[in-house]
Amino acid sequence: MIRAALAAVALTLAAGPLLAEACRDDRVGLRGPWGEARFTVEIADDSQSQQQGLMHREHLAQNAGMLFVYDSPQHARFWMRNTLIPLDMIFADPTGRVTRVHHNARPLDETVIDGGPGISHVLEINGGMAKAVGISVGDALQHPTIAPEQALWPCE
Repeated sequence: MIRAALAAVALTLAAGPLLAEACRDDRVGLRGPWGEARFTVEIADDSQSQQQGLMHREHLAQNAGMLFVYDSPQHARFWMRNTLIPLDMIFADPTGRVTRVHHNARPLDETVIDGGPGISHVLEINGGMAKAVGISVGDALQHPTIAPEQALWPCE
């Protein structure tokens, strides 16, 4: 029942006026064979905000997340030190192609989560949401920080 509710919320985000607002700095779109979903995000694009991430937070709104944006593609590694809520991590390359999805990272776990090389964006959302929606490798992530000339799903 929780998965169905999560999927309904995420897929509902793709409807209506949000489609017209797809390419705002505070929004991320994801699309795949399952449809489209949109999340309102905070941006972590400098070392301080990336180190802080979602640590010490007790709640993340259903349709919210944090988007890590790197200046150049790199080998992305995360952990859950001081992170109190379970998270899904969606790793994408410079075209916005999802290259890896890590489901339900455990709160406070210091095990390294390896996103692999060539990562330019990482989207963190509530744990269980990626599976509920159907987000998987090969899906397209849309955001204004992805160069339109190389984006799988360019901003209009």
